[in-house]
Amino acid sequence: MASFHVIAGASETLEHTKVRKISVSDLFDALRRGVDDFMVKPSHVVFLCMIYPLVGVVLATWTSGANTLPLLFPLVSGFALIGPLAAIGLYEISRRREAGLDASWRHAFEVRHSPALPSIAAVGIMLFAIFITWLLTAKVFYEHLFGPEPPASLSSFIAQIFATGRGWTLIVLGHAIGFVFAAVVLCTTVVAFPLLLDRDVGAYEAIHTSVRVVLANPIVMAVWGLIVAVGLIIGSVPVFAGLAVVLPILGHATWHVYRKVVEPPPSSPPAT
Repeated sequence: MASFHVIAGASETLEHTKVRKISVSDLFDALRRGVDDFMVKPSHVVFLCMIYPLVGVVLATWTSGANTLPLLFPLVSGFALIGPLAAIGLYEISRRREAGLDASWRHAFEVRHSPALPSIAAVGIMLFAIFITWLLTAKVFYEHLFGPEPPASLSSFIAQIFATGRGWTLIVLGHAIGFVFAAVVLCTTVVAFPLLLDRDVGAYEAIHTSVRVVLANPIVMAVWGLIVAVGLIIGSVPVFAGLAVVLPILGHATWHVYRKVVEPPPSSPPAT
């Protein structure tokens, strides 16, 4: 695997990145920079991120039947689990703009030429595995409470969720289970993809660095996770269209969070 730059990166030796402690004010500065990146050329990021809300509309339509209604919320909320991968082109735009390079929308697809592409794919596969596990867990939990029979209609589904004790158990415990999945994704990928775009360190070190970032800044990273969650909720209304603005801002801001919390290699100038 090392020969494909997945475990140890191009150097085939494990590089130990250094992380910093940051404050909540750094998060808001990163958001400000993310908005600035978005406002410079908003057309290309909107074009890129229209894929995300369109997928949401398709999935919502597909799950409108009674047989798949119980999976509607897990699918929508599960977007947050694959969001770090969906925004990878935005990290590349911010990286290029920071370096003074051409940051037009077509360069978002330059990721396909990254030497760390196998590592990026490996971490992406991990995210999709977590996403599928979340869907299966949600399905099993629903069937444990309500049985394998699907709801007869949308109205009956809403009634059994909001007007029964089992429904509120599903809401409360379902959110608790979802929180665990979201926390795992945050801890393992909060800076993984930006790091791999910036430095080909390998999938293992990218995930390990993300974990160390969270351990070094537990409260700040919890606030960042809350900001992302609230942003995605706001962006999902109405019909996911707001994600065309929220997702690029969060994606660009994530790059700037990475630059603040991970020290550059000794030969690189410090991040501002």
